[in-house]
Amino acid sequence: MFKIKFGKFVCEHRKIILAIALLLLIPSVIGIKLTHVNYDILVYLPEDIETIKGENILSEDFNMGAFSIVVLENMKTKDIVQLENKMKEIDNIEKVIGVADIVGTNIPIEMIPEEIKNKIYKNGDTILLVTFKDSISSDTTMQTIETLRKITNEQCKISGMSATVLDTRNLANSEIAIYVIIAIALCIIILQLALDSYIAPLFLLVNIGIAILYNMGSNIFLGEISYITKAISSVLQLGVTMDFAIFLYHSYKEEQKNYPSKKEAMAYAISKTMVSVIRKFSNHNSRIFSTL
Repeated sequence: MFKIKFGKFVCEHRKIILAIALLLLIPSVIGIKLTHVNYDILVYLPEDIETIKGENILSEDFNMGAFSIVVLENMKTKDIVQLENKMKEIDNIEKVIGVADIVGTNIPIEMIPEEIKNKIYKNGDTILLVTFKDSISSDTTMQTIETLRKITNEQCKISGMSATVLDTRNLANSEIAIYVIIAIALCIIILQLALDSYIAPLFLLVNIGIAILYNMGSNIFLGEISYITKAISSVLQLGVTMDFAIFLYHSYKEEQKNYPSKKEAMAYAISKTMVSVIRKFSNHNSRIFSTL
């Protein structure tokens, strides 16, 4: 049967398969590096909703690819003007509009009518409107936000969708490693309890890790992936494939009772595990189609 022949083929050519598997890690790592990660959730929204329509109007009609609101806490007018001049020197910034641009620098705050002052000042705070040339989630805009945070001090708070996207990216990147470490630690505990070998769990996790790199590297054919996919796909793949690894190991130990040769026992173990994997995926797909 095909599954038996396939199992024997894998066992007979295991060294060649291992060498090819290791070589494939090179394009996989390159693919991971070249795959763009999208942190802007707006691109997944329908084009006909008000949020996207408003974003398109700002970008196309007013040439505002993105904008941020900078909140200034208890800053004097001259300091605000100096900060504006620093911001305008940044390449990606289109315009910087503050109170001084509206009322001028020669008019004391006390002389501004209360009705206007209450709108532009609140509890000693005022704002700057900063517009960018590029889109909300472009790499250039992200770098611009980081530059703005460097030249401003603790008295300045930067808000807006671009700043939110940047914070989301930094948070996701910092926590992915934590998720993976926790998942690996839990898997090691489970494998140590489920298997009768201390070394086998390490080999199984290495194999799963290689498969995860293949999966992430192949995303280059999609052009880009969501940051949510980047954050959880590795952990999901680790959890889904771990039980198949346990199936294979236990099947191999059972077949060793029937076949003294390790190669032959593994060949039959692979064939039986293939059946379980295919059956599980077919049942999973049938449930998906039944819900559509």
